[in-house]
Amino acid sequence: MTISCDVLVIGAGAAGLMCAMTAGQRGRRVRVLERANKPGKKILMSGGGRCNFTNTGTGPANFISANPHFCKSALARYTPADFVELVDRHGIAWHEKELGQLFCDDSAKLIVRMLLDECTDAGVDVDIGCDVQSVTRTDSGFLVATTRGQVAAGSLVVASGGLSIPSLGGSGLGYGLARQFGHAVLPTRAGLAPLVLTGSHSERLQGLSGVALEVEASSRGQSFRNAMLVTHRGLSGPAILQVSSYWDAGEPLSIDLLPGTDALAFLREQRAAHPATELRNVLADRMPRRFAQRLCEHWLGDRPLRQFDEPALARAAAALSAWPVVASGTEGYRTAEVTLGGVDTDGLSSSTMMSRRVPGLFFIGEVVDVTGWLGGYNFQWAWASGRAAGGVA
Repeated sequence: MTISCDVLVIGAGAAGLMCAMTAGQRGRRVRVLERANKPGKKILMSGGGRCNFTNTGTGPANFISANPHFCKSALARYTPADFVELVDRHGIAWHEKELGQLFCDDSAKLIVRMLLDECTDAGVDVDIGCDVQSVTRTDSGFLVATTRGQVAAGSLVVASGGLSIPSLGGSGLGYGLARQFGHAVLPTRAGLAPLVLTGSHSERLQGLSGVALEVEASSRGQSFRNAMLVTHRGLSGPAILQVSSYWDAGEPLSIDLLPGTDALAFLREQRAAHPATELRNVLADRMPRRFAQRLCEHWLGDRPLRQFDEPALARAAAALSAWPVVASGTEGYRTAEVTLGGVDTDGLSSSTMMSRRVPGLFFIGEVVDVTGWLGGYNFQWAWASGRAAGGVA
């Protein structure tokens, strides 16, 4: 038996559900297929279970893409304020944590429930635990074979996400479909991922897992000032996750352990005021004591400040401003929050997300070569791109 619909959406994540409800509200007969055992899995785990559902400061500069202009149209036509209006309409309490990041006061489940309620009100059918086996182009649209039978649709929206966190349903399905229909797929890699340290760099930080401090991490001309967290395998925390999307193994990585401070001037002042004080004790006022001690043991020297002559003080300041730690790579897709790269935007309409090659075929959300920073930006891209496709599919 073949089920027919006007619009078939592959993926019941943020982008897919937004697209489905939007198309349904236009009177279109919409069906959503989701291979996981529940919809919105990534929404449910985001923000520590409270869902960082958008960022009030969202703009094109917060996204990485081979074409940095592509995201402008969709983002301009569906803004963070538009999504907040939807959240408010459903009575979901929220708060701003920092840097424009908006979170639910309660559970991320409320966001998923909101999207599903909107879909239900719009007459959208959502099939869970349904794998796509093949997609064929027909005279009237598309024929999709699934583990539950065939679905015929006039329009097909691919919202299957990327490769990040495969345990939540991440797969390469969308990339395969893009290639099948003649679209280029740009190289993919893990983004917003913890960094892994090996060898002496790892050994020197043994036992410090859980220690956090404010840093400024930089790579490829991008800098992020926020917390860094020492882990069992290396480094994480917002500043590290952010810079990981720009950094690649073998490339320069700079970590300023005294952000916003002229390290040499600071050390000179401390040496003049407290010559008998050991450097680790001075630094303990600016960072966790255990980290300061380990830093002095292995990188800066563990002695009173008066024993640092000017060249030694300059070397210590340089190490504090650009900590000489070398990462061997990231933890990869297993823990990455997003996938960099994806379906080449050159083959898509920036206003509708529809394929320039195949009428009625759309790609939205993470599967597209548009990747946001940490802090709600990727959700806003999901809402915006889903809205753009749902408005015409």
